[in-house]
Amino acid sequence: MRVAVIDGLGGGLGKVIIEKIREQYKEGFEIIALGTNSLATSSMIKGGAHAAATGENAIKVMSQEVDVIIGPIAMLVANSMMGEITPVMSEAIAISKARKIILPLNRCNVITVGTRQLSMSQMVNLVIEELSIC
Repeated sequence: MRVAVIDGLGGGLGKVIIEKIREQYKEGFEIIALGTNSLATSSMIKGGAHAAATGENAIKVMSQEVDVIIGPIAMLVANSMMGEITPVMSEAIAISKARKIILPLNRCNVITVGTRQLSMSQMVNLVIEELSIC
């Protein structure tokens, strides 16, 4: 299964997700790190991604080529993450046929009501659980 992990800013969230996937699932997943910037991509590569790419066109193209997309809810909102998520990126992710596993981080002026306040670690563990049923 091809899994894209999308992150921006420093890539810390994406790195942790990739490390957990590699730890939990030794085989069966090709993890593709898609960073909105080179720092985020580099961080996710250090986390153990099998492949990586950076920027708008990479996210646009690869969003259509994977089975699962994992990332913060802000990746679906144009101009979020301090402007790193372009309208092209958010649209490509939104229209992708891939299953999307979204972390409801209440940042970037995107507030998800009705969700529990969980730590980053707890949310990543839920991502790993969700991957098992994909």
